[in-house]
Amino acid sequence: MDFNKFDDRFRMIHEKINVTLNGEPKRLYDASRYLIGVGGKRIRPLLCLLACESVGGKIEDALETAVAIELIHTFTLIHDDIMDRDELRRGVPSVHKTYGESTAILAGDLLFSKAFELCDPKVVKILAEASAEICEGQEMDMSFENRTYVTEREYLEMIRKKTAALIRAATKCGALLGGGTREGIDKLAEYGLNIGMAFQIRDDILGVLADEEKLGKPVGSDIVEGKKSLIAIKAIEKLEGGERERLLEILNKRENTRDEIDLAVRLFENSSAIRYCRRKAIQFVEMAKKAIKELPDSDAKEDLMEIADFVVERGV
Repeated sequence: MDFNKFDDRFRMIHEKINVTLNGEPKRLYDASRYLIGVGGKRIRPLLCLLACESVGGKIEDALETAVAIELIHTFTLIHDDIMDRDELRRGVPSVHKTYGESTAILAGDLLFSKAFELCDPKVVKILAEASAEICEGQEMDMSFENRTYVTEREYLEMIRKKTAALIRAATKCGALLGGGTREGIDKLAEYGLNIGMAFQIRDDILGVLADEEKLGKPVGSDIVEGKKSLIAIKAIEKLEGGERERLLEILNKRENTRDEIDLAVRLFENSSAIRYCRRKAIQFVEMAKKAIKELPDSDAKEDLMEIADFVVERGV
């Protein structure tokens, strides 16, 4: 998908971010802007703007809220890296490795605070509820690391909270601020939820198959951390005997060699778990597209349809 056509929207987003994250102490504000300045897809604020436009609103109606959503997302990344002790994010040292853990925590808190200072008052409750769900999902994700068995249902509930809740909030806020009908707002919220589910499952796949340079973090880091991704869950379910025991040993070890990570990936592939996850992601994308099928035709609606397909086709 060609994201260059959204350059004007991205420019407006960046300009608003730069104005918002400009203050003293300089080191704190530098830390808060650090991850935003090194890349990222900006898919959440873009979805917010497109949802607004798809119901007849103007970009300006949702711009500040779109930026607020990107600030919340960045806050979650900073704190997530601290909790997971990840040293790389988007191909560069993570915020806590660059600025220290204390400043990184404050930078995340600053982003969260600025988001609610910036967003439209009409969407505060939506964003607050999504933020609470992110925290719940993160706690579930961490607790799964200490369990040998996690069900698919538990995993889907975890990613619904940790990942999909904010994407759902992005499209719901955009539709609300654009003046959408109750039905239109609900349909776009449903679209965002399903896009978020597909996005995380695709992320799990990329985490074991993508090129490390493009991924921006070590391939197989989820394996090292013992994450119970849907790939791991289905592989444990489908493998038998020695292969199953070997995979469980690797996932529970936490200090894996490159050879052990490669073996885990081969076991994932042998079990058909990766193929299962691809199909699952496609199912969520189809549900997302179905949700907005009856919206009036527009360029924004067409863009939302294209982004849905991009989610399962993307390489990073």
